[in-house]
Amino acid sequence: MASQSVHYFIDGKGNDVKLGDYKGKVLLIVNVASQCGLTNSNYTELNQLYDKYKQKGLEILAFPCNQFGAQEPGSNEEIANFVCTRFKAEFPIFDKVDVNGENAAPLYKFLKSSKGGDNIRWNFSKFLVDREGHVVHSYEPTTSPLSIEKDIKNLL
Repeated sequence: MASQSVHYFIDGKGNDVKLGDYKGKVLLIVNVASQCGLTNSNYTELNQLYDKYKQKGLEILAFPCNQFGAQEPGSNEEIANFVCTRFKAEFPIFDKVDVNGENAAPLYKFLKSSKGGDNIRWNFSKFLVDREGHVVHSYEPTTSPLSIEKDIKNLL
């Protein structure tokens, strides 16, 4: 595995979407949950960013995770239905993954090692990746997506 770029990973469950398909795009990778106190504000602001910048090369990649307070208990289909119905999200919602521990998705192991190796602390941790697939910033769960708009614009 080449460890310099996120483009060498497949989605969290080994499915057919290769992150290399997003080469040349700026990526905001987020572990999401449907029943978290941060859900409404994060999904609302992620949608705003996506609507504003998708034509300029931004992709938001959402990875549901049930490791924090069991706040993402649904099936992959239930999660996608919730996000697409309630929030009208148009960005990709991948299969549920673990972001910490022995069974953490390889993508998340890479993301964490790129920014110091610490465990993800909660839902809605964010990683900003440049067009070449390098992790350039990580953000705490309480960081508002709109507050990182300047960082996104700098990479676009």
